[in-house]
Amino acid sequence: MRGKRIALCASRKLGEMTTLIEKQGGTAVIRPAQGTVFFKGSELGGEMRSIIAMRPDWLVFTTGIGFEMLWETAEREGIAAEWKRAIENACVAARGYKTAAALKKIGIISTAASEDGTTKGLIRALGAHDFAGKKVVAQLYGDTAPALKQFFLARGASYTELFPYRHVAPDRETLETLYSEVIGREVDAVCFTSAMQVRFFFSFAREKQNIIPLLEAFRTDVIACAVGKVTQEALEEEGVSRVIAPEHERMGAMIMTLARYFQQ
Repeated sequence: MRGKRIALCASRKLGEMTTLIEKQGGTAVIRPAQGTVFFKGSELGGEMRSIIAMRPDWLVFTTGIGFEMLWETAEREGIAAEWKRAIENACVAARGYKTAAALKKIGIISTAASEDGTTKGLIRALGAHDFAGKKVVAQLYGDTAPALKQFFLARGASYTELFPYRHVAPDRETLETLYSEVIGREVDAVCFTSAMQVRFFFSFAREKQNIIPLLEAFRTDVIACAVGKVTQEALEEEGVSRVIAPEHERMGAMIMTLARYFQQ
């Protein structure tokens, strides 16, 4: 990494990653693109009551932490029994082992699950089922999961998204700076540690109506580095053709994978 400038889009563990980059001879550039996350509180309880009344045919859970937040909200709002009954009466799909483990805690085994923890894997698992006329509710953490939405709508389902958290976009000046650095080749790599960072950054680029120079920079000169499969998948959905990611989804492993890439 000697002489390389590495942009970090994370908002936590920045000290650890910066130290690792500097030990490899590189320079860390802090460009947080995560935004701010707020728990929706009583508003979420109202949304859950609407879903209970809807009697969904399918409930899709995409994160363990999101499922647990919904369960905690149901208990706090006094609707835990109704919420569990809604889950039991529906077919359940799960993305990722943490989500499946959270479901098992309340005795729910999923009808369909992704083997690799990605949305693509989940869609493959759902492919054998009929969704025509079915009411589908998908719990999302913050990523809008466009591929999942498109899958259900194309198969004739009624599709509703449920977000336990409200996301506020990161500082636009930070995104503008990062955009300029990438298209100007002023950074050698950009490290993304969540799908939300990817969505915020590329949504900003599309608002500028100037996504092509960004994709070209990532294709030729700037390395897009993802912490894991879900983040990698988000980058690929945004059109980034070259993404590297560690085998084990850890921030430290991501930095070391990037260092080995540059050595090659």
